[in-house]
Amino acid sequence: MNHDDKHRGKNVTGATIWLTGLPSAGKTTIAYELADRLRDEGHRVELLDGDEIREFLSAGLGFSREDRHTNVQRIGFVAELLASNGVKVLVPVIAPYADSREAVRKRHQREGTPYVEVHVATPVEVCSVRDVKGLYAKQAAGEISGLTGVDDPYEEPESPDLRIESQHQTVQESAAAVHALLTERGLS
Repeated sequence: MNHDDKHRGKNVTGATIWLTGLPSAGKTTIAYELADRLRDEGHRVELLDGDEIREFLSAGLGFSREDRHTNVQRIGFVAELLASNGVKVLVPVIAPYADSREAVRKRHQREGTPYVEVHVATPVEVCSVRDVKGLYAKQAAGEISGLTGVDDPYEEPESPDLRIESQHQTVQESAAAVHALLTERGLS
């Protein structure tokens, strides 16, 4: 097998890389940086952005525990489907409940599809200062309720495949840490 064949074969291994964490933790920013790096290496990559999924795949769902679970399961189904077909699927989605994330992991295990859980463990104090979408400000002003990590629960992963404290490193360093894990597992 020549180098080109080896390289081509390596790039058809799909995987789901789920980045969980609070709003404004840096999940999506890290995912976009990682996506660029993986594409530069020749991988097929899709990024399933939580806001886009809510608009197109989960329209009509609210933010109750049941609706959040349904949303995460839908995303997990699409991610596994893509990953099982050779795509690196980056999923920067809060997924606040441990049982929902575990159900997605188990789906991947049943199908034999690689799954990596990354906890972007940025403290709520840092997230509220970043406040990318203005959610923390709206919650503080009483305009919204049910903000994950503030007045709605966020169950931190007990044993993620990787934990990133984005407040202590650059976006590039965070993406490099995820990439290193993928390389270690033969997925990059």
